[in-house]
Amino acid sequence: MPSPQQPKRRDRPCDACRKRKSRCVLEDNSPVCVLCRFHNQNCTFLQEPLSRKRKVPQEPFGSDHVREADNSHSQRRLSSSSTISRNSPALHARVIRTTNGTGVEEYADLAATEHSLLKRTLGLQNNNHSQYIGATRGLEPSLLGSLSGSSLREGQVHIQLAEGTLRRMSSTEAFMLLPDPGTQNYAEELSDLDSIEAIISPHGKALVDLYFRIVFPSFPILHKEVYLEKYSRSYREFSPPLLAAVYLLALQYWTYDDSLNNLPKPDVQRLERLARKALSDTIHRPKLSTVQAGLLLLQHTDVDSAELTAQLVSVAHGLGLHLDASNWAIPSWEKGLRKRLGWALFMQSCWSSLGSGRPPLIGSSNWGLRHVTSSDFPENASHEDDQEGSSEVEKGRILFTQMIHLSEILAELLDTVFTVKASREITAAGPNGLNMVLEKVKPVQLKLKDWFSNLPDCLSMESTQILKLNAVGYLRLGYVATEITLHRRIILALTPSADPRLYQICRSVAHERFMFAIDFVQSLKPQHLSSFWYFASPQNFALIAAFGTLLLSTASNSQEVEFYRTKLREYRWTLKINSENGARYMRPAMASLDANMALLTSEKTTQSTKVAVDGGDEFSPATSNTFAFQSSSLPHDNDFSPTSQDPLGAEYYPAPRGDAGEPAMYSPATQTQGFGYGIDDRSMWTY
Repeated sequence: MPSPQQPKRRDRPCDACRKRKSRCVLEDNSPVCVLCRFHNQNCTFLQEPLSRKRKVPQEPFGSDHVREADNSHSQRRLSSSSTISRNSPALHARVIRTTNGTGVEEYADLAATEHSLLKRTLGLQNNNHSQYIGATRGLEPSLLGSLSGSSLREGQVHIQLAEGTLRRMSSTEAFMLLPDPGTQNYAEELSDLDSIEAIISPHGKALVDLYFRIVFPSFPILHKEVYLEKYSRSYREFSPPLLAAVYLLALQYWTYDDSLNNLPKPDVQRLERLARKALSDTIHRPKLSTVQAGLLLLQHTDVDSAELTAQLVSVAHGLGLHLDASNWAIPSWEKGLRKRLGWALFMQSCWSSLGSGRPPLIGSSNWGLRHVTSSDFPENASHEDDQEGSSEVEKGRILFTQMIHLSEILAELLDTVFTVKASREITAAGPNGLNMVLEKVKPVQLKLKDWFSNLPDCLSMESTQILKLNAVGYLRLGYVATEITLHRRIILALTPSADPRLYQICRSVAHERFMFAIDFVQSLKPQHLSSFWYFASPQNFALIAAFGTLLLSTASNSQEVEFYRTKLREYRWTLKINSENGARYMRPAMASLDANMALLTSEKTTQSTKVAVDGGDEFSPATSNTFAFQSSSLPHDNDFSPTSQDPLGAEYYPAPRGDAGEPAMYSPATQTQGFGYGIDDRSMWTY
């Protein structure tokens, strides 16, 4: 029997493509379209065109029929203005493989027999990206409640609009689903993925295992089961920058896999170039994987850190990561992932602001996320990897949670005394500026004290299991950096007109914090140094150096100058030997210290009065800098003893906790460098 006459392709799609609601694409003048050839089926034109009438599903919110609503109304529809060539393999690249050897275009199209966590996803769809519809956009959010009829309770609704498909999350929140094809360099995704895989092949699986063994427990911004589900089908299912970013971080621990240790390492620089190129493309079709990839790349390198952070914050707002998704019609795993990812971006904004000196990009007035809980982390102690050199899963969850809380305190500190408005107020206060600073930072110091006092014992520096890496160092360093930032602002507020006793107290506490920081760095062990370090760690090590240089530059006598010179030299030595033994994240702190010392030396050489920074004997505290006092206003070296009060009040400092030792104290019996600044070495992490 002769086959029916085939109409021209420009007139209509084939039966299969019409059913899938997909564009019918030809390659190399073949009479069979891409999808029919992929599915190994006949490319026919037997069925009549379907009616254009659309039916809105009437299932209530959260009902058992939500999945069916997804399956019937979340099919990919290509824009009529798509620039994809008819000869392009782009559509073929985004087909999801199934267990029976066929494929579908979207996760919602997977058969009921196909197990997948992604069937109802909003933020990780295969061929669509989502865009949050804000309150001031052209579409009116208040109309969402009437889209499905007055008798319908809150429900998940798909409405086809001219620019895309409207997907409703609640009675007031909705997203526009937009097709990926037609966005910047979409047709290059397949070649980007293949190029990334070619660089690391055949070690992809080993690198993924390394990533989830070492990096993921301490920075859990992926969903492990979702990632491994996709990887088990094909690496082509991933967003190219996310695939590359996971490989890049895993490559840092290449020697921690016995099967890789003696093999040549893949080209890291080429892989990073591909990752950055792909990320700049996917930002134009943003998904949760875009933010994940950006944050992971920032853990790998700080190149363009502030600029990339700003881009990611903008993308995250478009994805609704600043909103509470607890009641949205999405899978439970995605709710937890969104919360972890949102807070990871909040952390990125805070610490990037600290390091760059720029204002934070996320404000509390537009932040709706609830705090993470244990239910937001799918992994727990039962998922521990016993292999040598792994990170602890349960400790990583607690560490990540505590870093979020510390970041909130840092954000408050930056907003309290480091904004343009606060700086103007402090300057305008004149002689009362110091008192204003002390008053402003009191609540922050109290929160820091409470945060530290309530740290679980498992996050102590000594709590490390045999054959395990311990990433707690980056959390402790973050605490040190926050305290230093607070006291750095106090020191900068000191003026010659300040009360001499208050001056002595501020200097004493600042000295104590500096010594505390130096002792912390010297206490780091190999299991700390070799573990995962947060992106802000290099800048936080540098802040210790900057703080020491500030104390040196504002010293009041030659012995104090010599003391800080010696301590900074010792600190540089610690950074040097650690960086040469693998802790490369300490190198920026060395460069920062050298730069600050060069500036200090240059400043001193331009002054008419010689300062003892270079070891000279002449010193004039009244003219060496604007912060100095006449030496008669201060105790002599051997009379320097613990103060009975501090400018923040004793209640703002934590009491001793457990057997960790007493708070740091000055003790004449343990004088250092003849300066009288002793410190009890039992005090590590008890202040």
